[in-house]
Amino acid sequence: MPPFHNATEIETQEDILTDVLLDDEWHVVLFNDNHNTFDHVIECLISTCGHDALQAEQCAMIVHFKGKCTVKSGSYDDLVPIHKSLTEKDLTVELNP
Repeated sequence: MPPFHNATEIETQEDILTDVLLDDEWHVVLFNDNHNTFDHVIECLISTCGHDALQAEQCAMIVHFKGKCTVKSGSYDDLVPIHKSLTEKDLTVELNP
């Protein structure tokens, strides 16, 4: 017979797993699309991610030729508003652990 786990023990295990996942480094990944201009993408990366012009241009080129590029890394809490802002600016982005 399997060991008995009470509800509190299971909730604690879930809390620990959630904390570990949220503390790991996360990444905002930008994907290529057919409707945004290079200038728009570069402006968004500068204003939202804090890139300088060269870094933003390089990311835009990588996205164009490779299909995607990690444009910002950090904690989940720091990246959620960046992901939201880029999405609102019509860029195709994902937030990944």
